[in-house]
Amino acid sequence: MSLDHRLSDELEELRRTVEAFAHDVVAPEIGAYYEQHAFPYDIVRQMGQMGLFGLPFPEEYGGMGGDYLALGIVLEELARVDSSVAITLEAGVSLGAMPLYRFGTEEQKRAWLPKLCSGEVLGAFGLTEPDGGSDAGATRTTAVRDDNGDWVINGSKCFITNSGTDITGLVTVTAVTGHKDDGSPLISAIIVPAGTPGFTVAAPYSKVGWNASDTRELSFSDVRVPAANLLGEEGRGYAQFLRTLDEGRVAIAALATGLAQGCVDESVRYAKERHAFGRPIGANQAIQFKLADMELRAHTSRLAWRDAASRLVHGEPFKKEAALAKLYSSEIAVDNAREATQIHGGYGFMNEYPVARMWRDAKILEIGEGTSEVQRMLIARELGF
Repeated sequence: MSLDHRLSDELEELRRTVEAFAHDVVAPEIGAYYEQHAFPYDIVRQMGQMGLFGLPFPEEYGGMGGDYLALGIVLEELARVDSSVAITLEAGVSLGAMPLYRFGTEEQKRAWLPKLCSGEVLGAFGLTEPDGGSDAGATRTTAVRDDNGDWVINGSKCFITNSGTDITGLVTVTAVTGHKDDGSPLISAIIVPAGTPGFTVAAPYSKVGWNASDTRELSFSDVRVPAANLLGEEGRGYAQFLRTLDEGRVAIAALATGLAQGCVDESVRYAKERHAFGRPIGANQAIQFKLADMELRAHTSRLAWRDAASRLVHGEPFKKEAALAKLYSSEIAVDNAREATQIHGGYGFMNEYPVARMWRDAKILEIGEGTSEVQRMLIARELGF
């Protein structure tokens, strides 16, 4: 595997295009959406028109023919400006569409992927349950076959991104569909189209951060879907989603790197403009050293997620590297957000400044798609423990 993480001309052009979009389109508007806890439909529509939701999918399904490295480049650039739009894209691709592409039948792919790749509809994945958390194997949602062979689903899911927007098309949920000989559950994944009777979407959560993204609790009361809506093999839903999470951690690491770099960008700008005691605060070595450490963390994080993405793209084992990247990038995003707020002083506590939004958005990165503790467990397991 090549260790050269410099971008090809094509990827650099993609990066610059999304960088311009983030600064010219997202940055001027996202603050108002964030304050109003409103979903940025117009921004998401433009992202769809740019082909961002179809980046890692083949052209035959309406995609752009790219890969996870290309997706990560885009997520990093978006998150340098705002994490709500970045997580909307990440969840729509990694959790909403990718399981269909990896495990779906040809009929399922042709029915859903073109709409998901265009951004016409968003997909979501319902794994986490109110009593489950990191113990996702303790699924209580059930799905049984009725006399017609349809699946009848009962249960609930929580913290599900992209699950209740006006353009949400489907949620794939994990459910217990039977038991093995030893009594352990068979967990399967089943596609539930939005609007299916008995499928109830709660009001949006009141969140600390990611306020311009959609996150909700879902409930299923005798929700009936055809047998053909089973995604992949029966009893393999949990294993399928573990693979999905491995890939998603690469994407989250890229997003976290973007937030960390955005903290550097904003702090460098502020340190040059803000004067105290007759000179820019950036003239003080204490501020310079903070900025140097922040840049070091963002740079190292970038190397980590790109290494994991390169291994994924080349078909090499990447589970440990994905966990390393996700763990490091999420924790340094919190560090950089804290330091950026400190550099900005009182203004860092004002929502009109992007670093205040970044500080609020950073913490969830140590929790979502596998907590930092789970990442350490995975790394230790890969080391033989």
